[in-house]
Parts: sequence; C-alpha cells; structure tokens
Amino acid sequence: MSDLTVETTPIPGLLVVRLDVREDARGWFKENWQREKMVALGLPDFGPVQNNISFNAARGATRGIHTEPWDKFVSVANGRIFAAWVDMREGKSFGTTFHVEIDPSVAVFVPRGVGNSYQTLEDGVAYTYLVNDHWRPGTAYPALHLGDETLGIPWPIPLDECEISEKDLANPKLDAVTPMAPKKTLIIGALGQLGRALQPVFPGADLVDVAELDLTDADAVAAWPWQDYGLVLNAAAYTAVDAAETPDGRRTAWAANATAPATLARLSDEHGFTLVHYSSEYVFDGTVPDHTEDEPVSPLGVYAQSKAAGDLAVGTAARHYVLRTSWVIGRGNNFVRTMKRLADQGVSPDVVSDQVGRLTFTSELTRATRHLLDVAAPFGTYNLSNSGPAMSWAEIAGAVFELAGRSATDVRPITTAEYAAGKSLSPRPASSTMSLDKIRATGFESVDAMVALDDYLAGWNPAADPGT
Repeated sequence: MSDLTVETTPIPGLLVVRLDVREDARGWFKENWQREKMVALGLPDFGPVQNNISFNAARGATRGIHTEPWDKFVSVANGRIFAAWVDMREGKSFGTTFHVEIDPSVAVFVPRGVGNSYQTLEDGVAYTYLVNDHWRPGTAYPALHLGDETLGIPWPIPLDECEISEKDLANPKLDAVTPMAPKKTLIIGALGQLGRALQPVFPGADLVDVAELDLTDADAVAAWPWQDYGLVLNAAAYTAVDAAETPDGRRTAWAANATAPATLARLSDEHGFTLVHYSSEYVFDGTVPDHTEDEPVSPLGVYAQSKAAGDLAVGTAARHYVLRTSWVIGRGNNFVRTMKRLADQGVSPDVVSDQVGRLTFTSELTRATRHLLDVAAPFGTYNLSNSGPAMSWAEIAGAVFELAGRSATDVRPITTAEYAAGKSLSPRPASSTMSLDKIRATGFESVDAMVALDDYLAGWNPAADPGT
C-alpha cells in the first residue's frame, strides 16, 4: 500500500503519478484513474473520452516515438515497461527527454505534443491509456527515431534485439523533425469593436465573423475543425437593445446571444478548448447598487434576456470564462465619440442622468482576458469594467466635454422617462455598476475610467479611425 502522489519532470506538463496499490494474497487493487483525487494533486482535468489497451506478446516489443495531438494518461495492467518521452513542442523545451520504468504502481500523464515510446521488459505486458480526443484514421503527427543518439535514451534492451515496426524504423531524427505547434486561437466576431481589439492581444488567431461561421447552422458547425483550437474567444453578439424588441430583432438576438453560446459550450466540452464569452450587466435589473457575480440574473428586456440565457449556457462548460462588462467603448461609433463630436460642433445635448455605471474600454477588456488566461484563474464568471466611482451618462458626457474644451454644464441632465418620451425603447437597468472584487482577487487591477477616457480621446485619430 502506498500514498497517491504526483511528481513533476524536466518536461513541462509531463507528470508521474505514484498510485495507491493495495495488495493481499489474492493479488492487488488500484484506482487507476481517480479524477477528484488526482486533479487535487495537480493533474490536469483533461477530460478523457477514449480508453485503449496495447497488448505486447514478447519482452522487447518497442513502440514510438509518437507525438499524438491529444493528452494521454498511461499505465500498465500487468508487468513492466520502460517508457521514454521527448518534448516535440515548439519552444525552449523542445528536445527535452525523460524516462521511467512503469509497473502497476506508476502512471504518467503525457501532454499533447510530447513524444512517447515504450519498451516491454517482460512477456505478455498490457499497457493502457486514456486520451481526451477520439482516434481518427489518417491523423498525422510528428514521429522520432527510437535510436537517435542525440536523445541519450538508455534503452534497457538494445534496440537491435527488439521487435520494432518498419514504420518506426523509418522515423526521422530530431534535427529533421518539425516541432508541433500549439493549438490555435479562434476569435468569433472578429470584425466587431471587441473582436478588433482582441486581435493584437492574440496575434496569429484565426478570425471569423458570422458570415464565415454561422453557429446556428448545424452543417457549418459540424464542418468546422474545432479540434484544432485550444482557445475560442466569442466576441460576437447582437447588441441592438431596442431593435431586439421587434419580431425580427427578437429572433436574431436569441440566435446570436443564446443559441450560439450554447453551441460553443457544447463544443468546448467535446473538444476540450477553453471558451471565453463576453456578456453584459444587462442580465441584472439594476435594482442593486453593486452587482456581484453570484447575484441571480433578472433581465428586463429581450436583449437582456438573451444575454442571460447565453451566460447560463456557457456556464455549463467545464473550461469557461464569462466576462460581464458594461458600457463598452472601443473603435467604431460609441457614446464617447458621439459626445466628442457634439462638443466639437458646439451642440449642448440632453443626456440621461439617472442611469449609473462605469465605462469599459476594450483595451481593459482585452487586458483582463489575457490576464485570466495567463494566471490560469479559476474558471467561471467575472465582472469587468474600468474602476473608479459610478457615474451617470450625463456625468460622463460632461467629462468628455471638459476634455474637448467645453464646460460640463453644457450637458443638460434629463431623466430616463424624459429621454424615452415618444420613443419605443427597451428598459434599461438603473444601476450598471458591478463589483470588481472577484477579478481583483486574481491580481488584476482595473485602470480608472476617467484616466482611460483621457487616454482614449488623446490617442484617437479621427482620420485613421473615423468611427465606421
């Protein structure tokens, strides 16, 4: 009997698991895979979907070095094997090796992109492995010659005495291998103001918009190579709050804001990618001064209801972040630019003063996204806006006017009821202010909204970005 432990190795992410094997006169028993205990000890929650067994008739059967595009959890059902791994991933650890003898008391977690090889040390050995993607005929992946002397693998049985397949004998040496690239990032809604802001933060990401990938089209979804992605950023949304109250708008809002995120949540679990979804403080009715992440949703209008439904759907995925945000400002037409234009034109507008919240600049939203991923923050929902005191739309407009050289008093405060008179509008939450305590606990400190506003207007070049 031994304690369950997890040990690191020189290869990043390659972990040796010492299993708790219980023996008596009848034989032995072990928990070969125990998700709760192993994850608590540091093993990735990798979501296995297939179990394979490789039976090897004779001592000296040697397989590898194969670099499959999935994670593996390897152990033996009986006997002993010598196992060796080579890091075949792009990066500074490329070519790093590790080896260990595996008997029923040892298992190894092998991350995607690490080449693995096994040599049986006894007759009649069966080793078993869990993988988190289904094997597909014709799948190509890098392979490496077992006898590459640059690796220094100390095979217990000389390779010229072993049973090795013709295919493995033909594998190239390390200097001729193309390293395995990491899984890709996909930005959905790449042409929107948030999607455009995400692009420089995630360089090299695949970029799609609704015209290229309709997540409500089952055939289009089935044809997309989701297995190629490790991260999907869903920046697509229907944001026409008032138009969502119309028959056509209602259907479009629910398709974009609820159905599409639900599809992505299902795909995230099927293919193991991390899903980042962007939501809105509109999921709340605005009757609480400071909204927290665990407040029950209470949406008012159709847009708000569709966003709340999307939040709930994404929350079912094992690997998800929902970033709830408010009053987003980025490239393109937005409230700040409208106020700046009116200030420059000498107009003195009427602006609502009884709706309060904080601006969220897309630069802050993308910075928070990168932070959560980089620090591997716990999955879940996070509020995100710029920091500082809650302000009304009228107060923000006044701040823009002052930065434009006008007086804040040139903005006339009015009530929501006054603004809505004679118009067909969706209801708005009176308070859009959200607590930032949860994301702050991950080490993220938001930039004050008024500091960000000053920087935004100072750095805006209307000629280069006219707001279209």
